[in-house]
Amino acid sequence: MSGTDPAEQPPPRPGSLQPTTGRTLTIVSVAGLLGGWASHLLLERVTGQPPLVSWTQSLALVLVAMIMSFLAWQTWQAVQVRREWLEPQRAVNRLVLARACAIGGALVTAGYVGYAVSWLGDESQQADQWVLRAVVAAVGAAGVTLGSLVLERACRTDGGEEQP
Repeated sequence: MSGTDPAEQPPPRPGSLQPTTGRTLTIVSVAGLLGGWASHLLLERVTGQPPLVSWTQSLALVLVAMIMSFLAWQTWQAVQVRREWLEPQRAVNRLVLARACAIGGALVTAGYVGYAVSWLGDESQQADQWVLRAVVAAVGAAGVTLGSLVLERACRTDGGEEQP
């Protein structure tokens, strides 16, 4: 026995979530970097041609980044600035979306960076084209990650506690 009365200890706060950690994003980013770099080398050896990055992929990531950023701004304004009540189901949906997109965005960002790095020093005619497309895609995916992290923070509330 510890000698303390269990009735004196405060109960744990129900339903509290921690934000996505830098550690999680770092681990996912390292995996994405290695995967992106290896995908070029492996697929070129197996199929005879490397995976190709289209402008559609790159611009789709930029579009998703804009959508996530707008949703983050809208949520921040409603919850943090105007102190509006967000329906619990909607808040959970946005939080889950934000966390998934932050982790997925970090993975995809690092994957495209790894892919672009794998082309450096390559003498082929298309190397510059693939590097540029991969960099644009990486910037779009980084925007998804950033917008998602802001959305995740925008969903945070004081837990219903009174502010002094």
